[in-house]
Amino acid sequence: MQYRTMPGDNRRLSILGFGVMRLPTRAGRIDRKQSDFMLTRALDSGVNYLDTAYPYMAGQSEPYIGRFLEENGRRKEVAIATKLPHWQTRTRKEMEKMLENQLKRLRSNYIDYYLVHNLTGGSWDSLTNREILEFLDVAKQSGKVLQTGFSWHGTPEDFSRVVDARDWDFCQIQYNLLDERRQAGTAGLKYAAEKGLGVVIMEPLRGGKLAAKIPEKAMKIWKERPEKSPAAWALSWVWNHPEVTVLLSGLSKKSHMDETLALAGEAEPGMLGEDEVKLVERVRDAYKAAGAVGCTGCRYCLPCPFGVSIPEVFDWYNEWKTIRHTLPQKLFYLSTVGGVMSGNSGLASKCTSCGVCLGKCPQSLPIPDLMKTISKEYEGGLGKAVDRFGALFYKNRNRGTRK
Repeated sequence: MQYRTMPGDNRRLSILGFGVMRLPTRAGRIDRKQSDFMLTRALDSGVNYLDTAYPYMAGQSEPYIGRFLEENGRRKEVAIATKLPHWQTRTRKEMEKMLENQLKRLRSNYIDYYLVHNLTGGSWDSLTNREILEFLDVAKQSGKVLQTGFSWHGTPEDFSRVVDARDWDFCQIQYNLLDERRQAGTAGLKYAAEKGLGVVIMEPLRGGKLAAKIPEKAMKIWKERPEKSPAAWALSWVWNHPEVTVLLSGLSKKSHMDETLALAGEAEPGMLGEDEVKLVERVRDAYKAAGAVGCTGCRYCLPCPFGVSIPEVFDWYNEWKTIRHTLPQKLFYLSTVGGVMSGNSGLASKCTSCGVCLGKCPQSLPIPDLMKTISKEYEGGLGKAVDRFGALFYKNRNRGTRK
């Protein structure tokens, strides 16, 4: 197992973290026999970073981790990362109560790495009115939390200002060969590292979808270098970046675990040669070409006068068309881009066909026409409901917070 140092505390962490979000289940419950086997195998192989969250696996993940570590006497071997579900905590007092509850669930008197979960620019702005800064400072000063950070699902424009909002120790971002300009993106990865933050990577395989249902043209390129599986190439590409501290993997199947653990034993920054980087870039381009919209994510079209998150809408729509044609994918899109988490809807349905974006797009995309198609085909009635009630839900959720 290779290790990298977390900048905030100089702790040596395994470059592979175990994401406790997709464990084997039986009858709706965590299959403890299979899960214990996989977690033991990971820890025995040198993994020392466990990532969980209050809502993971319908609330079962934190208690499972706490019980496993206590029963096996392995708490001191690992760093536990878990997250504050800020949408469930309207006040600082409720945040403190949540933290105490998580400590009990984890059977620990401290949490190594504590993140504000699922941040966007809008949700962060709301949290500053709920004494989030004071809560995090006191939690760290008390020793209940050793390091503080956040996980990001907002726009590139908002990422840097949240990084600058306080003296964070680390952050967690979605990053993979398709997400160089999405959410934090490559620019955010580099900015966070330059500011001295550790960077934990989630969704390096887009929930496993970069290893399955691969477009034909992309698969043809992968086959030029059969010495690695598509998943191994994608993981190697992320680890190739020196700014990455830890990469999270769900490790939900034994076969996946064997390959990923072996790869983590040799992965290091700069491990890919120039020709190999170009191979991955060709695969990336093949994925993009397979999408329904030829948007490159340049963001020249922004800002939209009516708040449409044009690049994000196109990116989510392309993902839905080529990788995740599922209801959960659509619901997550509606909750994030739709403003349920931030109060600011950027859905395609907000487009008024004003035409301001048309002269800005280097690809000469008919953006207003595409927004009409996406609104009808992808967002549909759910999108209209979210666009109408999302801001109201957000306002009601935050009612009673400090002004």
